Amino acid sequence: MLISVSARHGNLRPGDQAIIEEKVAKLRRIFDRVSAIEVTADLEHQETPAIEVKVSAEHAGEFVAKAEASNIIAAVDLAMPKMEQQLRRAKEKLTGHRATGLKHLDASAPEDAT
Repeated sequence: MLISVSARHGNLRPGDQAIIEEKVAKLRRIFDRVSAIEVTADLEHQETPAIEVKVSAEHAGEFVAKAEASNIIAAVDLAMPKMEQQLRRAKEKLTGHRATGLKHLDASAPEDAT
């Protein structure tokens, strides 16, 4: 899994990049088909930095979550639940909507015989 952290309009502090990578790596636990995670920190407005998290997954496309907060780490903390929710929905669509096989249908159900 590829994790990329970048910044626009400035530089991240040395410890912030490691913290961000650690937090977004946890997304793999929710949806194991994650192939790449790209995090972009927009530091144009110093009082409200923005974070954009893009996740690419096999057979599911790309997911995007954005958040703004008073600092970078708080913005990541706000974006993570959004991304987790999107990944959970995608996983549910892929695994939870399978048709019921014939051998699992209830045979004792009465048929309409009129």
